[in-house]
Amino acid sequence: MTEIWTSLHDNPLTWLVLTLVVYQLAHGLWRRFHMNPLLNPVLLSIAGLSAILILGGIDYSRYFAGAHLVHFLLGPATVALAIPLYRQLGRIMRSAGALAAGLLAGSVAAIGASLAIGWLLGASRPTIMSLAPKSVTSPIAMGIAEQIGGIPSLTAVLVILTGIVGAVGGAWLLDLLRVKDERARGVAMGTASHGIGTARALQMGEVTGAFSGLAMGLNGVATALLTPIIVKWLFG
Repeated sequence: MTEIWTSLHDNPLTWLVLTLVVYQLAHGLWRRFHMNPLLNPVLLSIAGLSAILILGGIDYSRYFAGAHLVHFLLGPATVALAIPLYRQLGRIMRSAGALAAGLLAGSVAAIGASLAIGWLLGASRPTIMSLAPKSVTSPIAMGIAEQIGGIPSLTAVLVILTGIVGAVGGAWLLDLLRVKDERARGVAMGTASHGIGTARALQMGEVTGAFSGLAMGLNGVATALLTPIIVKWLFG
């Protein structure tokens, strides 16, 4: 058994297969309970894989050597968001003004709220700076954090947490606020919770998903431009 475990442990394919199996189990559980947002497959997969790695004493670098193919597929998956965008191009053009206003307000609110919460809780300056870009996708957020004096690794964790929270509770909050327009729901999900929220928005409908994907991309640009300006204005 020791030889078998050693062979599996050292084989990168083991960790790729494990990742796919855990996600499929999480996805099946989510569908079994009528797509309950609290059973978000990404959340369950992260929790399950983390538990396995910790209990098995598996180094993350060894795990990632096998699971990096899934990471690579994030690129094609992001590009594929262009398909619903193309299909909804007419609606997007007709909503350009409202989209721009909502995106600007959402971006400024996300940055400002993050800075304010960190400051009110007495966080250190590097921690506050790490919070500021948490609502955009990881590569952009980490670059912004590094530029303004944050901790990129901390920002990456905060980005994932933000996305999961948005995916789990975003639709519920929008229902509570009686936001019924699919376009507005999409912009809110994409602006607040980037890719993970956009994946949830696509499950809510093609229009919602298309506007969420567009908002996710544009919010990345807006946050990269606005964060240094807001930080300098507030903190000097």
